[in-house]
Amino acid sequence: MEAFWLSLAVIFVAELGDKSQLMAMTFATRFRPWPVLAGITLATTVVHLVSVALGGLAGDFLPTTAITIVAGIAFLGFALWTLRGDELTEEEAGKARRTTRSALIAVTVAFFLAELGDKTMLATITLATQHDWVGTWIGSTVGMVAADALAIAVGLMLGKNLPEKVVRYGAAAAFAVFGVLLLAEPVLA
Repeated sequence: MEAFWLSLAVIFVAELGDKSQLMAMTFATRFRPWPVLAGITLATTVVHLVSVALGGLAGDFLPTTAITIVAGIAFLGFALWTLRGDELTEEEAGKARRTTRSALIAVTVAFFLAELGDKTMLATITLATQHDWVGTWIGSTVGMVAADALAIAVGLMLGKNLPEKVVRYGAAAAFAVFGVLLLAEPVLA
């Protein structure tokens, strides 16, 4: 159960201010929210299953202290990545607007491709090296879907008046705290 809650919290924070949230808001302006959320859920479920499989394999072959140090460094990297920010390019926004066939298919494919190699995928791999894969998979999936659902709701209510800078700084600070805690763990043990 610890893996579930930890993964949910970490991935929820990782998703704040991410390009995926911008995609979710963009799709929500074009389609009804439920197909958008369903597409996000399908894509996230698959990407995070692959992520925990990769993390589980790495966790079986690497020593725990090394994994903890690499995870701490990774989370500090995620903090810097978050500070840098993600932006939806004009081309990506245009693709979201032009898609007319099936909202579910469009959103699923877009999110699947956008999440490959994204910081939430890398964070899920990192978490799975140290925690139960099932709890990590379910928790990371729920965390990402919850964050994107929040983006859809806020986007529908507030439009473009979101304090993106505040969200970015808060998420970066949370990643930095996780990174420092992970790096301190081997030292204090």
